[in-house]
Amino acid sequence: MKITGTFLDEISHDIPHQNWGRAEWDADFSHMKAIGIDTVFLIRSGFQRWLTYPSQVVMKEEGGYEPPVDLVKMFLELADKHHMKFYFGLYDSGKYWWKGDFQKEVDINLKVIDEVWKKYGHYKSFQGWYLTQEVSRRTGKVIDLYAKLGKHCKDISNNLPTLISPWIDGKKAVMAASSTITREDAVSLKQHESEWSEIFDGIKGVVDAVAFQDGHIEFHELPDFFAVNKKMADKYGIQCWTNAESFDRDMPIKFMPIKFEKLRMKLEAARKAGYDKAITFEFSHFMSPQSAYLQAGHLYNRYKEYLKTL
Repeated sequence: MKITGTFLDEISHDIPHQNWGRAEWDADFSHMKAIGIDTVFLIRSGFQRWLTYPSQVVMKEEGGYEPPVDLVKMFLELADKHHMKFYFGLYDSGKYWWKGDFQKEVDINLKVIDEVWKKYGHYKSFQGWYLTQEVSRRTGKVIDLYAKLGKHCKDISNNLPTLISPWIDGKKAVMAASSTITREDAVSLKQHESEWSEIFDGIKGVVDAVAFQDGHIEFHELPDFFAVNKKMADKYGIQCWTNAESFDRDMPIKFMPIKFEKLRMKLEAARKAGYDKAITFEFSHFMSPQSAYLQAGHLYNRYKEYLKTL
């Protein structure tokens, strides 16, 4: 199965920043295009005070730092140039919804959505929205959060598609700052299906696609969880994608490019499950020939060899 989309992570709050300028990003879009990536997803437009564009909303209400470069504008221009689709990722306060104040998270994002569409909606490549708040369970008012934000994104942009990328609360769902790589307690397949069936029922019609992160469960669990995800998504009219993580969760160093054998195994599991699209988190750090990680370029080469076998 081919990877046809990638997240863009320029807040980089848990992976190293690469300090790229326009030339490096332009080259990276070329590398993406060369292996068939047609869509880029800004994973978050801001986190806490850090921003990818000069948001008057966040600078005023959250004391956000004005960025020296408007990365959203740059990414849209590069997506236009390389004939790729761009999905805008919403703002993550890093506090409100984590503390259970889901409404505050919604309120500030409704303003961000309005601001962004007015500022950037004219770009040809602006083709969708990413609801950046990631969850694994039916937590608090997450159904309302997704429903309200998804609806507003679609209403303001003439029904452009929306995406979420939750994780599965499996054995490898540990904090990035932890030195451990697994835990004893993990969600059962039955409980996962029960909770996500309820979530999907509450967001159908306003969330168009779901791309579950594939790295939090054991490799032998992939077929069962993938089959359940596809069954649920089909039932509620939601496209079922996979977020094929191109970094490795099986070592205490957080995070390094993944061994190709593991990436291939995950992509093949998604293909067998009949998934609609494969995207990755994320190309620029973990698969790019110009990544700060030398082994990312080797992963790029192994992936190109894999493409020839499809």
